[in-house]
Amino acid sequence: MINRVEKLSLLSEMIAFAKYDKDIKNIEYNFLLGVAKQLEITREDFDYLIEHPVTYTHLKSHSERIVQFHRLVLLMNIDQENENNTKGAIKLYNFGLRMGLSHESITKVLYLMESFPNKIVPPDVLIDIFKTQYN
Repeated sequence: MINRVEKLSLLSEMIAFAKYDKDIKNIEYNFLLGVAKQLEITREDFDYLIEHPVTYTHLKSHSERIVQFHRLVLLMNIDQENENNTKGAIKLYNFGLRMGLSHESITKVLYLMESFPNKIVPPDVLIDIFKTQYN
């Protein structure tokens, strides 16, 4: 289980990811708020993080890093206005590398993402991709 500092770091990272195109859209805000609730972060703390990001904390657990990467994939694809989201894919790739995930797995997820409805890779497929690369 991750601690509060790690949870705040995860959420702060997701907020930074959502801000890459300047503004957090309502749909992204609501998604992030839902993640905050799952992580047991109060709305006040969440709203504070939007203006005051915390320092990145590297997750020790490989499985937690995969879950966080999946959240970022969902966040990137929640906004259907961006049909060709090359900048988002590059940012996602870089976030994955910073988390210590294999570049082969990240590349495969980004490639396969195009073949799924709404570009959302199902969790079991994503886990299989990382499991294959991890072994």
